[in-house]
Amino acid sequence: MNENADLTQLIQRAQWGEPQAIDSLFSASYDNLRRLARARLRARRSDTLLDTTGLVHEFYLRFARAECLDFQNRRHFMCYASRVMRSVIVDSVRKRQAARRGCAGERVTLTTGIVECPAAAEDEILLVHQAIDQIAKFDKRMAQVVEMRYFAGLTDDEIADGLNVTARTVRRDWEKARLLLFEALQ
Repeated sequence: MNENADLTQLIQRAQWGEPQAIDSLFSASYDNLRRLARARLRARRSDTLLDTTGLVHEFYLRFARAECLDFQNRRHFMCYASRVMRSVIVDSVRKRQAARRGCAGERVTLTTGIVECPAAAEDEILLVHQAIDQIAKFDKRMAQVVEMRYFAGLTDDEIADGLNVTARTVRRDWEKARLLLFEALQ
């Protein structure tokens, strides 16, 4: 039996309430989840305190606590994973910024521009997150394309497979979304 069929069976068993199915599903998809997390964190490792393993494990904690899961197959599971990873990254950035603003530690004035770089990158993550929410009001699929590309690092073909559309449709959505993102980030 192939990997997709195995994952689909595990997904069904988890939905039926089988106790070990969630752990088995996570174990079976661990390498794919690490690949998703690595792609997302590769270019922006300094933006969050998360590493690949940390992001995957944070995903698992949220996944295991989820009350109602409704996946038809591996594709839907990976789309869900990209949304959860986006949420984990955004929450991590928000927490780090809140700690920076309200920290009770001793204040020290730095004279180099190095300190501004992580904050600017964190701000970009939050701006993209907000822009995706705005795009979703007009076109949900376009927002999913941005989310899967920006926060999960998926290719056009992987996104097309996950959304059940053609790669050309994904490229068109991405081109439109890039213009909207450019506006939002200005």
